[in-house]
Amino acid sequence: MRNNLIYICLFALLITGCVQKTYQKTVVFELDVSQVKNIETVGIRGDDKPLSWDNSTAMTAIKKDTTYTVTATFVTGYKFTEVKFTVNDEFELKGKDNRRINFSEKDTTYYKAVFDHEQ
Repeated sequence: MRNNLIYICLFALLITGCVQKTYQKTVVFELDVSQVKNIETVGIRGDDKPLSWDNSTAMTAIKKDTTYTVTATFVTGYKFTEVKFTVNDEFELKGKDNRRINFSEKDTTYYKAVFDHEQ
């Protein structure tokens, strides 16, 4: 009987105590690449889906060879995400920490950056 009580308690803990609340957060990234030459592709990589560290998500030119943008929506329990930008599939900020984007209290966060410059 005692074993059954232990199993019931463990089961109750598993189904009630391990669920973290998730949020849907949208980030509009805007990247200034005006100091970079010979641009073929501009992208972003990151920790959380829909981003990945394995492949760049393409960014769209607002003004070719100057400003690029992409919007990503995250479903996460965290209040931040980490990213790095890429130009021609080369990472920025080599040997330095990732960019940490703290989500706004609102649903959409706007993040502006300059390629290969820490903020």
